[in-house]
Order: sequence, then structure tokens, then C-alpha cells
Amino acid sequence: MILIHNHPSATLQPSQADKVLTTKIADAAKIMDIKVNDHIIFTDTAFYSFRDEGLI
Repeated sequence: MILIHNHPSATLQPSQADKVLTTKIADAAKIMDIKVNDHIIFTDTAFYSFRDEGLI
């Protein structure tokens, strides 16, 4: 599973809420034997990958 959402504000850094939600979804997915491979935040010009940053 790959989670994706946008930040219309153009801020690439994940908020604390983004981090908490990612952890909750990943934990819930494990129960169903599903792996969260990444969570990507994108703006008009760039993206942020939780996997690339070592958060997943």
C-alpha cells in the first residue's frame, strides 16, 4: 500500500498529524498482512517520501 496526499500550502515537511496517521494506518494494515510501502506528500513542484526519509 502506498499512501499519498497533497499539501496545497506547498510545505513538503510532514506534520505531526501526518506521522501519527501513517503509523496508525501501518499498524492497522499489519493486522491484515498488508505492508505500507510508502507515504508520499506532494506539492505542485516536489514530493516528500516517508520511505526515502527513513520514516517507514
